[in-house]
Amino acid sequence: MDLTVVAYVIYLIVSIGLTVWVARTLSRNGRVFLADVLHGNEKLADAVNHLLVVGFYLVNLGFVALYLSGDEAIADTRGIFEALSTKLGVVLLVLGVMHLGNVWVLNKFRRRGVMEREQLPPVPPQGWAAPPATGA
Repeated sequence: MDLTVVAYVIYLIVSIGLTVWVARTLSRNGRVFLADVLHGNEKLADAVNHLLVVGFYLVNLGFVALYLSGDEAIADTRGIFEALSTKLGVVLLVLGVMHLGNVWVLNKFRRRGVMEREQLPPVPPQGWAAPPATGA
């Protein structure tokens, strides 16, 4: 078998495995943020969480597929490691950026929900207080 094909197979296995692992981690832990933002609406939190995971898969697996082809043929074992280190390094950076982007968006949603809850007074108003009299 051609060494370039071996490098492609290893690249795909590792890249897809990493993408699945990061997506599952985001899904499991991001659900808590979504439930908080959506005021405990578990069904809606699950639906939004699932949509975010599908988008994450589409973007990352699309990138993995586009980045698969190499510019040159691999001649030896050293070439396999060099090609894989470059390709997997870029995939890991893209996964990291996507992960940070997801965390940032979830945090923005959560902050907005907290700010909306803080705008309501903790106790309903019970009456008016007369303005202080100013002596002339």
